[in-house]
Amino acid sequence: MSGDNFVHPVNVTWADCDPARIAYTARLPYFALDAINAWWEAHLDGDGWFQMEIDRNVGTPFVNMSMDFRSPVTPRHKLLCETYPTRLGDKSITFAVKGRQNDVLCFEGRFTCVFIIADQFKSQSAPAEFRAVIEPRLRAE
Repeated sequence: MSGDNFVHPVNVTWADCDPARIAYTARLPYFALDAINAWWEAHLDGDGWFQMEIDRNVGTPFVNMSMDFRSPVTPRHKLLCETYPTRLGDKSITFAVKGRQNDVLCFEGRFTCVFIIADQFKSQSAPAEFRAVIEPRLRAE
């Protein structure tokens, strides 16, 4: 395990909110997925999902997402999404994302995706170059 503490800031705006003045429920998974993409970019030399798919021929479609909502997300404060891998299987990876505003836990989620050969949409083992990036950053939840 490493001390890697990756936090992706999200600017929540009025357009993200519903009439109750809190973020639409559907925006929270969007914020979490944006944070996971940012984690890849930060750890794969700037390559996020687009570059992984197009340039590296590695896709990572999601097979499971679960989220617990703890406190409303509003435009009042920056949403800070702590993001880290918690499990690396032979063909899958699970990320945790914890969204906080003003030091209050707003949501936490687990997101599992599988590695595929992108142009064939066929499962594959996690590529060695990805394992080298992920393994030292694995953290328990």
